[in-house]
Amino acid sequence: MNSMRIIRKIPIRQLRVFSRCATLQQETVEASNPMIIPPPDGVDKPVSPKLEKLVSDITNLSLLEVSELSQVLKRRLNLPDAPVMPMGGFAMAAPAADEEEVAPKAVKTNFTVKLTKFNDKQKVALIKEVKNLLEGFNLVQAKKFVESAPTIVKADISKDEAEKLKEALTKVGAEIEID
Repeated sequence: MNSMRIIRKIPIRQLRVFSRCATLQQETVEASNPMIIPPPDGVDKPVSPKLEKLVSDITNLSLLEVSELSQVLKRRLNLPDAPVMPMGGFAMAAPAADEEEVAPKAVKTNFTVKLTKFNDKQKVALIKEVKNLLEGFNLVQAKKFVESAPTIVKADISKDEAEKLKEALTKVGAEIEID
């Protein structure tokens, strides 16, 4: 209510001037800070002409000139020399004997139990043992599993579980490998 009384007391001429000033102010702000609309996905972002010129100049350089440019940039920007990657990717040379002593060896925690061979005379006992040890196997599935040797019995198990599985299957005539 009070704002309406104030507006009534202001002459119309002053309101027009105020409105015109606000409009001009808004136009100058928009002109000095134009909104940049990002490009849609899948479309390359526009590159400034300055960068485009630099890229075209660098692509026209020979390998020796590129090497010199790299050295100059490293000196000017105080960049350390990066180690050169070998041609084989991340393949590393064999470590020295001193390094082997310092670095602890990785302890293997996951093991894979593999059935390589089995004794034909104890095939029936092995099938029954596989049925009992592996969950979800019936006799037909266990028979097909044993006959398809060499196969992986279990993967990603602890060492203790792998040893127990190996012991149980070797008792019934299977040859087992633990990786």
